[in-house]
Amino acid sequence: MSATRLAPVRLLTTLSVVLALAATMFAVAAVGPSTSKASAFVSAARANTAADWARTRKGSPYQYGATGPNRFDCSGLTRWVYARVGKSLPHSSSAQVGDVKRIFHRSNVRRGDLVFFTSRGSVYHVAIYAGHGYIWHAPYSGARVRRDHIWTSSVFYGRVR
Repeated sequence: MSATRLAPVRLLTTLSVVLALAATMFAVAAVGPSTSKASAFVSAARANTAADWARTRKGSPYQYGATGPNRFDCSGLTRWVYARVGKSLPHSSSAQVGDVKRIFHRSNVRRGDLVFFTSRGSVYHVAIYAGHGYIWHAPYSGARVRRDHIWTSSVFYGRVR
């Protein structure tokens, strides 16, 4: 075939590639930028600041349903602390599980991550990882916010999104 006869075929091929690219770009623009929770984790610096905020509540009394700033239950403390660093968490330890990405290797846990305590497959308590096997938490009625060693292996860790 001569070059003159191939020109329309090349033109059609080029035009179809351009139209396919334009359609793809339009579809991405219509959906918008990726805002998946998976890419919006709290930075290490903000998580560290969250742990520091938890420390400032040391000695605050436990009160069921309390969300601070002077009294807390366990999820009220984590909720209040993360609000200080710009993140909104629900007020329930089991609901907070939905706002984290689970960390499967303990070596990847960092200060400020959430620690979920479980019994028979259900979450019953949440705390803030303080580092070196310790947590900040509001433990139970009659107790005060304190730093404790993690007392059980029935826990899992989560990074706030």
